[in-house]
Amino acid sequence: MGNIRVATPEDCINLAALSVLVWFDIYALEGVRSEYSKYALSTFTEAYFLDLLARPNYQCLVCEKDSTLQGFVLVNLESHYESEVNGYEVEKLYIHRLHQGQGLGKALLNDVAHRFGDVFWLYTWEENDANSFYIHIGLSLAGQYQFTFSQSKIVNNVYVYC
Repeated sequence: MGNIRVATPEDCINLAALSVLVWFDIYALEGVRSEYSKYALSTFTEAYFLDLLARPNYQCLVCEKDSTLQGFVLVNLESHYESEVNGYEVEKLYIHRLHQGQGLGKALLNDVAHRFGDVFWLYTWEENDANSFYIHIGLSLAGQYQFTFSQSKIVNNVYVYC
């Protein structure tokens, strides 16, 4: 496993690239569609991450080894699920597929809990393989969050760690 540290502006281009890669791995299960491409390529940009890093309520930790980004976690300290008692939001926990199953996700979440507090929440698509990971490391299913993407209803499981 690599070294975990606070993200810097120099990381933003790699954060964007890894985000696109992981996003397609999760959501484009049957192949690439134009609406997926438009969303991912217009959202996950270097400018997007530079903007987030400049906001005081966002924190990003990266894990890298030999100058290679293996994964990252993005936290929004002001986002709450239902109430502040559920803590802050882990907006993204993206791990490159070659590094999944090696303890990197758990290490990043442990580092986040150490730095920002051990009560947080996150949501993930109900069909995402990460659901079993979140349950395995002790997060509790707290509800569901739904939204519409490209005329499809997307159901997400909400997990809380406390």
